[in-house]
Amino acid sequence: MASTSEPDVEQDLGPEADPESVARKILLDQLTGRARSRSDLAAALSKRNVPPDIATRLLDRFEEVGLVDDAAFARDWIAQRQSGRGLAKRALAQELRRKGIDEETARDALGEVDTDAEVEAARMLVRRKLRSVRDLPEEVAVRRLLGMLARKGHGSGVAYRVIREELQADLVDPEHAGP
Repeated sequence: MASTSEPDVEQDLGPEADPESVARKILLDQLTGRARSRSDLAAALSKRNVPPDIATRLLDRFEEVGLVDDAAFARDWIAQRQSGRGLAKRALAQELRRKGIDEETARDALGEVDTDAEVEAARMLVRRKLRSVRDLPEEVAVRRLLGMLARKGHGSGVAYRVIREELQADLVDPEHAGP
């Protein structure tokens, strides 16, 4: 005699969801809050086992209507990361590659980065770090500051110039770096 106390598991799950509807919901959920690159969205769909033909079709459609725009994503990413983290073009280019942005789109977006803004970002990074290296021997302080700027993608020419200027200003007025 079969037990009727256990419910039929297949009936309780309801009808199977349409893969295109599931993919559309995934895309919309991913785009809620912040923009994402096409590559990031494709990876999210792949991770959720959305068939590649459906993923491509939906991503193309989302691009057509402007919900997915790698050029706009790259410009926003650069603005955010340069001002917030003080990253230089080299580091930004590397991050854009990791985000799946193609070389031409990245080059166009990076072309809008102002060299003066890049130098100013390096200057702000050095000013913030000066407090922690102020009591070290000069060669150690310079080495640490250079390492920090190199990790942020700043070239050695800009780094040496900014460090020299900021160390000199710090000698004249130790409070120039701010609170």
